[in-house]
Amino acid sequence: MTHLSVFPNVRPRSVPSELKGVYADLDDLIRLQHQASGFSFLPKQPITSLLSGRHASRLRGRGLNFEEIRRYLPGDDIRSMDWKVTARTKKPHTRVYTEERDRPVILVVDQCLSMFFGSEVAMKSVTAAETAALAAWRAMSMGDRVGALVFNDTEISEIKPHRSRKRILHTLQAVIKYNHALKIGTGIKTNPEMLNQALKKAVHLAKHDYLVCIISDLNGANSETERFVSLIARHNDLIVCLMYDLLETQLPKGGTLVVSDGELQLEIDTSKGKVQKDFAEIFDVRLQETKEWLSKRGIPILPLSTSEGVAQQVRHLLGYSPRTRRS
Repeated sequence: MTHLSVFPNVRPRSVPSELKGVYADLDDLIRLQHQASGFSFLPKQPITSLLSGRHASRLRGRGLNFEEIRRYLPGDDIRSMDWKVTARTKKPHTRVYTEERDRPVILVVDQCLSMFFGSEVAMKSVTAAETAALAAWRAMSMGDRVGALVFNDTEISEIKPHRSRKRILHTLQAVIKYNHALKIGTGIKTNPEMLNQALKKAVHLAKHDYLVCIISDLNGANSETERFVSLIARHNDLIVCLMYDLLETQLPKGGTLVVSDGELQLEIDTSKGKVQKDFAEIFDVRLQETKEWLSKRGIPILPLSTSEGVAQQVRHLLGYSPRTRRS
């Protein structure tokens, strides 16, 4: 495992315009701070939000600190009534709480070779980088500490939560470092087990009342993944941002398509209707199974496509509101 100190304070060179979407650009990730608004991770959600309603989990949001007991005033929440004091004094009293302003956020960011895939606007790895940046800037704007576990097929970089712009820049540099190392035909071997290794570290890092955001295509997810996710969600809030590409949901019609996982290649005749149907069903079944085991644990899943801007998708899924002020 590598740590924060391995990332020098040197800005990576900008990505050439013809490679935008193939590789993430640090300047673009920094500029996303201006789009980190209009959505919320709090329990109270717009009716259009993926987190609202009976099919979504109830995020804890921030904790509450007890401040005082005082006389009840019209408009006070009756659920905060202190009935013992009320009975003793014969006058209604309520307990006053203030919201904790600090909730550590851990971003688990996947930059494995399986993420180096995209058919339209961007690679899954770039979409993941942008999602991480958007979440980090949003958390910082709310005064939260931000940390990360960024991983590829061979290593994991741990960045402990801290409330500073400098820490977010270090996080983005870590993402860029792994992102720019992704290449086909360079001997990189896929290692699906790294997802579980990163989640295992998240279990130990997220002690209590953290917000953990898993940003991945969940390649390699298995029963052990479910166990780690359950352990994280036991005392923390958890959101899964699932990266996917439209080509994973539907093959283009006609012709022969060559696909590869970075090691093996396979030719597929996409003109056959059965091939089209079977391919679409594989993705649908995988997505449905993922949703089911996450739903059983009350964990929301945000499917994010590589074919659209991340900020627009997140606002749509979480309920866009120009008046949203809190995350």
